Amino acid sequence: MSVNVRLPEVNHYLDRPSAIPLVPVQLESTGPIIWCKLEFLNPSGSTKDRIANFILGKALRSGAVKLGGTVVEASSGSTSIAMALASAQMGLKFVAVMPEGVSAERRLIIESFGGEVIFSPRSAGVLGAMNGAVETARERGGFLPSQFSNLDNPAAHRYQTAREIIAQIPGGCVDAVVSGVGTGGTLVGLCQGFGDFGREALAFAARPVAGLALDGAECCSFSGRIPGVVDGLSTIYSEHKPNSLIELDVADEEALEVARRLIRMGFPVGPSSGLNYQAALLAARRLPAESRIVTVFPDRMERYFSTELFRRN
Repeated sequence: MSVNVRLPEVNHYLDRPSAIPLVPVQLESTGPIIWCKLEFLNPSGSTKDRIANFILGKALRSGAVKLGGTVVEASSGSTSIAMALASAQMGLKFVAVMPEGVSAERRLIIESFGGEVIFSPRSAGVLGAMNGAVETARERGGFLPSQFSNLDNPAAHRYQTAREIIAQIPGGCVDAVVSGVGTGGTLVGLCQGFGDFGREALAFAARPVAGLALDGAECCSFSGRIPGVVDGLSTIYSEHKPNSLIELDVADEEALEVARRLIRMGFPVGPSSGLNYQAALLAARRLPAESRIVTVFPDRMERYFSTELFRRN
């Protein structure tokens, strides 16, 4: 006798075109228009909801994880929050392995969704968290989403985010896409998705360049000040990045200041949005006028209230 188990249907609005707004943003009256995907409007407040739902939904359907089972992921923030929310909705337990030094807000959000947080040594960065997640999953018999190597990560953006953007942008035309790189899933997936529609967008990877290190600065990025942008750990990015990729360096202080300006304009974003927008402005200088440049605002500001983004002199 077979028993049909109906899995929880969560966030299925993400499968519909135009679910998350794409808006034209012009920071300066004489500056270029950048088309920005407001990914902070996802349920947990970041674009990582897409990969959490995509990966965990597929894992449940395939039997890789069972209802009531444990999910273990290494992340400095947004992916862990998204996995905690998705796990709560899908009837799963969640354990986040995070480097010491992440903001207290992120830990509290994960725990509020019923997740558990284990800290790895700050000095070991994200790589230390990844190793800790493997060990924890082994000890607890947990499922590892493995966001840095799981090709379902870019697939979520290929089949969801890219299709939404093509449906939303005037004429369905994208000339360039700009994104910071953590796992690389957003940039790789968007380029693949645009290619599916015959739109070969030029790809720009945004990299924050370190200024002077500050006491209490966050861990785990090129500069130590822009969370979620990680150097050299992702096989998704190293093995699948677009051939036409151009890397753009952005001063970390400039990225933070642009994020603050975006917040004052009414966009409740985190530091990586400032990085992406500033890199998009640099990309615009290399492209013909009126080029349609797309970037994403990856997450919300609330998880950064205790960080340098909101620190006042």
